[in-house]
Amino acid sequence: MKATSFDIAYRAGVSQSTVSRALRNSPLVNEETRLKIQAIAKELNYKVDKNARNLRSQQSNTLALLLFEDPGVDESQINPFFLSMLGSITRACSNSGYDLLVSFQEMENDWHAEYADSNKADGIILLGYGDYTDYRDKLLHLHQQGTHFVRFGAEVTDMPVTSIGGDNVGGGKQLTEHLIAKGCRNLAFIGTISDAAPEFSGRYEGHKVALQAAGLAVDANLQFNAVSTEEAGYQATKSLLAKGVSFDGLFGASDLIAIGAMRALQEAGLTVPDDVAVVGFDDIPMASYTKPALTTSKQDTVLAGQLLVDNLLSMIAGSKPKTVLMPTHLITRESSNR
Repeated sequence: MKATSFDIAYRAGVSQSTVSRALRNSPLVNEETRLKIQAIAKELNYKVDKNARNLRSQQSNTLALLLFEDPGVDESQINPFFLSMLGSITRACSNSGYDLLVSFQEMENDWHAEYADSNKADGIILLGYGDYTDYRDKLLHLHQQGTHFVRFGAEVTDMPVTSIGGDNVGGGKQLTEHLIAKGCRNLAFIGTISDAAPEFSGRYEGHKVALQAAGLAVDANLQFNAVSTEEAGYQATKSLLAKGVSFDGLFGASDLIAIGAMRALQEAGLTVPDDVAVVGFDDIPMASYTKPALTTSKQDTVLAGQLLVDNLLSMIAGSKPKTVLMPTHLITRESSNR
């Protein structure tokens, strides 16, 4: 006959509720008892009846990951920065006994209403958003609906939204200090600076802090807007070169922007890093394979994925998690090695 949780409880000498907690890896069960129960469950080939469990708890035992399409990147329409985070989120959900529903969304769709008003998932993880000014209203709707959700991105200060993100200001400051230490004195910054792009704006703030601390001017002529694609970085750098302003260092607000910028510089007959040292931000896998390999600021996507899941589960359990700002790490490669 099919084993039940009561069979495990009898063999282990514990209550059925203790068995349920141990199989969910609850911290309320000490490690010795938990391992004993899990070993018995494996011996009896016991499988949790998820439908019955979910019916009792009034939960789906599923988390939803909404990944927003980025049509400007490539045919996959996925920002490569989020791909490594996807694996970490999947692993963290599995380790916590949750299923993960992954859904691609377009910003203009009513995803906020659909997931807030349905029982598809117990909570939502949001990755990517495009223009933050459009995205913010939907965050507000989710909050007003009482939906459990967390997001990756810059801290939201005007409503109680839990975010996991990198230290954009600190990372921007560190990269600019690195360029200055390499002898750069006229530094360009490629990336959109507006309310629509709070991550890029934070990196630019750190960039300005480092320039001012070194006694260097913040030249508005050396800042050019661009979204996070190679093509945008390429076109923005061509426009910057066409203006005739002189620069010996270039900070791409993302690795994709910096990669496009290097192509534009090389087409103009400039050598990276001897003529212009270049840095990016994110440390996507492609960054180490460019020619020259790209200096960048690494955001820990493995830790980010784990924190997103942990904080969402904490919220579902009734706690009030706080926004986490993760430190970034300078990764030096040939593109800035003057």
